[in-house]
Amino acid sequence: MAKRDDERLERIRTELAALAVEGSLPGSLVVRTLRCGRRNCACHQDPLKLHGPYVQWSYSYRGKRVARWLTAEQADRLRAQVERGRRIKELTAELDAAEIRRVERAEGWGT
Repeated sequence: MAKRDDERLERIRTELAALAVEGSLPGSLVVRTLRCGRRNCACHQDPLKLHGPYVQWSYSYRGKRVARWLTAEQADRLRAQVERGRRIKELTAELDAAEIRRVERAEGWGT
């Protein structure tokens, strides 16, 4: 079990290092369609014809939620970085769990 955990930790560290070199961004990209403020617009009629689609990047920074509207070109350019950021977050959680198991095993704490 320890050898398997060590191999897993090494795989996680290697992938994290590769992702960090390529660059990453926090948050998510969401495609939205919206209604405008004009009452006579088709977006308020039946059937609805909403405006968009628009791409929004949102993330937390210094405890506050930030949202930015992106052009299609910006979305294409940033999409891979946001996906790498998400993967880094997943790997970090996996690394934490593996390290906790390793320390608990090494200290004889029963897990």
